[in-house]
Amino acid sequence: MSRREPVWLFDLDNTLHDASHAVFWRLNGTMTDYIVQHLGLPHDEADALRIGYWRRYGATLLGLEAHHGIRAAHFLAETHVLPGLEGQLRMAPADRVALKRLPGRKFLLTNAPAAYARRVLTTLDLASCFEGVIAIEDMRMFGRLRPKPDVRMLRHVLARLKVSPTRCVLVEDTVANLRSAHQLGLRTVWMQRYLRHNPHGPEAGIGLSGRPACVSQRVRHLRALRAGA
Repeated sequence: MSRREPVWLFDLDNTLHDASHAVFWRLNGTMTDYIVQHLGLPHDEADALRIGYWRRYGATLLGLEAHHGIRAAHFLAETHVLPGLEGQLRMAPADRVALKRLPGRKFLLTNAPAAYARRVLTTLDLASCFEGVIAIEDMRMFGRLRPKPDVRMLRHVLARLKVSPTRCVLVEDTVANLRSAHQLGLRTVWMQRYLRHNPHGPEAGIGLSGRPACVSQRVRHLRALRAGA
């Protein structure tokens, strides 16, 4: 493969498929139920704790691990069972074709667990597109989970892949993650197709019409990706 071809890092949920349609709502529910069961909180308090840790840390799991001693592997396994998930996944066929035709090396970089990520990729017929899956289990450094948008983790990922930041493109729906990538010198693509229906609301109040300085390109379809963007 030519050294001139880019190395693509793709997010999963709300980037490759419409997670806002059903997945996010179900995950919010299973995480709240987990907190009810394992911390003994009423449902309303558990839901507030879930949201609070998500806002503070970028991932509910980080707060549960730091303050309650919850084991990450147990939390991820319990909350991502999601029976019938395969029938709820949605992706535009044109995006699938575009991804398969896109030149360059491709890796999935997701804060989701590996088993869930591979399950989604297999269902969407995308598994063959990716050279590797970098999931949240791979983001532990010095004993601590450091998922996106942690700059140190992203720098470590690039070192593992043996690629320079200037050869890499991060495709994401979350601006905070794009900001970290931009800080390291990666090109960044903001996928906006599914954001209006995200249960978490508009991206940090930024709105979808503008283009933050950390964003190299805004797209609503994967076919709009450009190798030299």
